Amino acid sequence: MRSVHLMNKTIIAAGVSTLAFMAASANAQEAPAATPAPAEAAAPASGGGVEEIVVTAQFRSQNLQKTPLAITAVSGAMLEARSQTNIAQVANDAPSVTLKPQGAAYGPSIAASIRGIGQYDFNPALEPGVGMYIDDVYYATLTGGVFDLLDLDRVEVLRGPQGTLAGKNSIGGAIKLYSKKPVGDNTGYVSATYGSRNRVDLRGSADFGITDNLFARVSGVSKKQDGYVTRYDYGCLNPGQGIPQFKSSNTNCVLDKEGEIGYNALRGQLRWEANDRLEINLIGDYTHEDHTVAGSVLTYANYTGTGDIDPFGTGGTVDSRFLCGKYCNYATFYSGADGTRAAQIANGRTKFEGWGTSGTIDYKLNDTMSIKSVTAYRQYHSLFTNDDDLTPLAHSFGSGNLKFHQFSEELRLNGSFADEMFEYTVGGYYLDEKSVYATFQDLRYTSPAGTTFQGNDPVNADTKAVFAHLTWHVTDKLSAIGGIRYTDEHKDYTFSRKLSDGVTPANAVDGVKGVYNGKRVDYRANLQYQFTPTFMAYAQFSTGFKGGGVNPRPFYASQVLSFDPETLQSYELGAKTELFDRMLRLNGALFYSKYKDIQLSLSNCPQAGAGFAVPCALPFNAGNADIQGAELEANFRPTDALTIDASASYVDFDYTSVLAGTGVTKGMRTPYNPKWKWSMGVQYEIDLGDAGSLTPRIDASYQSMVYSNAINAATNRIPSYTIANARLTYRNTDNDWEASLEVTNLFDKYYFLTNFDLVRTGAGISSSQPGRPREWALTLKKRF
Repeated sequence: MRSVHLMNKTIIAAGVSTLAFMAASANAQEAPAATPAPAEAAAPASGGGVEEIVVTAQFRSQNLQKTPLAITAVSGAMLEARSQTNIAQVANDAPSVTLKPQGAAYGPSIAASIRGIGQYDFNPALEPGVGMYIDDVYYATLTGGVFDLLDLDRVEVLRGPQGTLAGKNSIGGAIKLYSKKPVGDNTGYVSATYGSRNRVDLRGSADFGITDNLFARVSGVSKKQDGYVTRYDYGCLNPGQGIPQFKSSNTNCVLDKEGEIGYNALRGQLRWEANDRLEINLIGDYTHEDHTVAGSVLTYANYTGTGDIDPFGTGGTVDSRFLCGKYCNYATFYSGADGTRAAQIANGRTKFEGWGTSGTIDYKLNDTMSIKSVTAYRQYHSLFTNDDDLTPLAHSFGSGNLKFHQFSEELRLNGSFADEMFEYTVGGYYLDEKSVYATFQDLRYTSPAGTTFQGNDPVNADTKAVFAHLTWHVTDKLSAIGGIRYTDEHKDYTFSRKLSDGVTPANAVDGVKGVYNGKRVDYRANLQYQFTPTFMAYAQFSTGFKGGGVNPRPFYASQVLSFDPETLQSYELGAKTELFDRMLRLNGALFYSKYKDIQLSLSNCPQAGAGFAVPCALPFNAGNADIQGAELEANFRPTDALTIDASASYVDFDYTSVLAGTGVTKGMRTPYNPKWKWSMGVQYEIDLGDAGSLTPRIDASYQSMVYSNAINAATNRIPSYTIANARLTYRNTDNDWEASLEVTNLFDKYYFLTNFDLVRTGAGISSSQPGRPREWALTLKKRF
C-alpha cells in the first residue's frame, strides 16, 4: 500500500513539473481573452429579480436558464441562509433527490437516489447510482459521501441520466460541488456556533494574493456535538433477568450517546494565472472524523431462529422487551464467548480519515479552442463497528476496516467553428481504484452453528472512457445537441474468509477470485428552442448505466457470481422561464424512463448443503421497470427584500418484470424513492436603517413514505414526514458582522432517516435511524 501511495505522489509531482514547463512555453505565445469563470450569483437589479446563476454542466460556462437540463443550482449564500452544513441537507430542497446519512452497519456513508435510481449499500465493490463530484473530481464510493459544505461557490444537482456528460454510475443523476476559487482580494471570514447538546462549530476562510498572478485560499471547519440516542445498560436497568450489567448503577445506566458529531476538515488552494492563456489550480484537502456510531433504535424484534445468541445462559431471545423507545437502545457492542467462539468487544465508534490532491489546467490554444486537464488522487481509511440487534445478546455483531484509494485523469478539448455555429467537446477519462475491505462478522442468529468469520477482500477496478459532445446552433433560437460516450471497465475480487482465529479458511471461499469486464456506449440527443429571451424549452433522449461487478459478500464459493450493469433510457421534456421582469423563475420537467437489468439482491442464494440458513445478498440483474414523473422549481423575488423558493416532484416507479426468487414483486418500489416531495422557503430582509438589517427565514420540506429495501415490507417502511427549520439573521450596516439564531426540526418531529431490515435474512430484527430532534444554535460571523 505504501508503495502505491508513493507512486501516485510521484505521478502528481511529475504532473506539477509538466505544468511548469507548459507555463513557460505559454508565456511565449500570443494570448487571447480568458474564458470567464462561473460566478456564484450575479446580483439582481434593484427593485427585485431572481439571481443569475452560471453552471458548467455541459463542459462550458452557461446561464442556468439557457442550459437544457434539469438542474437544481444552489449558491453558497443560499446554503447558509437555509442552515445547511452538509450535502445530505441540500437534497431536502431538490425535487426527486434523496440523500441520507447511513446507519452504523454501513459506516460513514450515504444513501443516494435521484428519480428512483441510486444505491444505499456502502460496499466499495458496488457502484453508486448517483455521481458525486467536488471541483470536477469524481468520488467513486458512498463512504465519506456526507460532504461538509465547506466554502462553496455553488452546488449543481443534475437530475436524470448523465451517461454522456458525467459517465458511468450517474444513471440517476449527478451532484457537483464547486469551491470558491482564490482571487487574491485579501478577504475572509471566521464564524463560531454554539447550540444544543454542546454543539460547537468553528469555520473560517482566507483569500490572499501571493504575487500579482498567484493567489491562495485556505478554508477549515471543526464540528463537535454530543449524541442524541442514549445507549442504556439493559442489565443495569433490569436486574434479576440474568443479563449482567456493564456499568455500575451510579452512571445512571448510560453506556454512551450515539449520533455524536466529531468532524474536522481543511482545504488549501493555489491559483496561478500564468498569462491570458494559462490558468492552473491546485487543491489539497484533509478530513478527519471520530465519533460514536450513527444513532439507531430497534423497531421490530421477533427472533425465533435456532442460533445460539444467548451466551449468558438465560434462554433469552430478541423480542419486544428490547424495544427501548424513541431515542434509545440497549446495544453493548459485546458478543460473549460460547463453546466455539471467543468473546468480542468493540468501542461503538466510527472513524474516517481521508485526503486528496487535484490539479486543473485550463489552457487556451487559440481564440476558439481550449484544453482542460483534471488530475486527482484520493485515499481514505475508515473504521466502524456495528451491533445490529441493539441488545446485550450475541445476535449480530460486526466491524469494518476499509481502505481505499483512487487516481483519475480527465482531459477535455473545447472548441467552436463556423463563427460559433458549432461548439464541441471531446475528451477522455481514466480511473484506477483499489479497495481493501477487512471485516469481522459474528452472526450467531444463523444456523446450525452461526456464521463467524474474518474477511479481507481486495478489489481492483479501472475505468477508461472517451466522449464527444456537439452543439449546433441551427438558428439564433434553435439548437441541436448530441453526445456519445464509450466506457470500458474492469474489476477483480480476491476473497479471503477465515474463521475467528484468523488462520483457518472458512466455507471454501478463501482465495477464490471473481472477475468482471464490461463495455458500454451511452447517447444523448437534445433539441433546445429559445422562444423568447426569458422562455426556453427542450426535448431530450439520454441514457446511462451503473457498472456491474461480482457479488461482494459470498459465504460459499458457489456465491462468487458476477452481475451485469443496469441501464436507463430516458425521455424528457423541460421548460425554463422567467416572468414579470425576472421576478419569478419557473423551471419544470416531465420524464419517462425505461429502467432495465435492475440490480436486485437475491434472497435465495446458492448454498453449501441443506439445513443451512446463511445470510444472502447476491446482486443479480433481476428486473425491469418504467419510471415517470414531473418536477417543478420556483423562485420568486418581487423586491430586493423578499425571496420565496419552492420545489415539488412526483415519481411513479412501476416494475414491468421481476425475476422469481428475488422476493421483489410488481407493485413494490426501489429503496429511498418517495413518490411525492415538496419544499418551500421564505425570507424577508427588514431594513433597520443605521442599525443594520434583520432577516427572518423559514423552510419546510415534505417526503412521502419510502422503503429502505427492494423487498418492501412493514419492517422497512419509513413513514412520510414534514420538517421545518427557522433562522433569524442580524447584519450590521457594513455587512461585516452578523449573528444568526437557527432552530432545526422546529416542531420536534420524530421521524426516520434510514432503516436496516434483517427480517428477510432470518435475523428477526429491524432498526431505524431517527432524525435529529429539535435543535437550536447561535452563530456569530465576522468578515474581513
